[in-house]
Amino acid sequence: MRARPILNFILRILFRIFLRCKVEGLENFPRKGRVILMINHINFLDPVLVGALAPREVNMMAKREVLDYPFLGFFIRLYGVIPIRRGEIDRRALKSALETLLREEPFLIAPEGTRSHHGRLQKAKDGIAYIALRTDAPILPIAIWGQEKFFQNIKKLRPTEVNIRIGRPFKFVPPPKLERGDLTKMTTEAMYILASLLPPEYRGVYANPEGVNFHYIQFLD
Repeated sequence: MRARPILNFILRILFRIFLRCKVEGLENFPRKGRVILMINHINFLDPVLVGALAPREVNMMAKREVLDYPFLGFFIRLYGVIPIRRGEIDRRALKSALETLLREEPFLIAPEGTRSHHGRLQKAKDGIAYIALRTDAPILPIAIWGQEKFFQNIKKLRPTEVNIRIGRPFKFVPPPKLERGDLTKMTTEAMYILASLLPPEYRGVYANPEGVNFHYIQFLD
């Protein structure tokens, strides 16, 4: 028996105790086929929330160091995450991500690359555009907020209100001749879509998404 469905079941029980989750747009989640789940990254709860509450099993990466954490590292290994070395191009982790999507499975990416803690979007890295183009995978933007208050709330023994808003899936439309700068522009447009799902105070460096003209994005039905 695989461990991930059991762990997701346990996580959902814990969420009912410690969180009050409001999920919008679940109908936008593709029920089959490859898809990249693009999330903002505030703290450790972000990927766990999406992984446990999604209607399909979700594959994801985690920094290699967390596998060695006492107690927690055991469960992270059991969950089956792909370990990645931060601060360098980890070709083994990238290969695993590509293979996951080519198997028609969901794969979660936090383009910011690291937790913000304060909740405001940080400048994203271009890996999501590269992986999406290599696999022809649609992207599903998922905005999460409220979890930054988790630690202060748990000290006061009160639940944390968390909002999860799922947007419309989209694909990148590359130019006939792809140049390195195009990946950055694609990633920027994708992050503005993610920002539009967040309240204004969480948008950070991607403020004012309403005024953005999209040149590399095609929304899907």
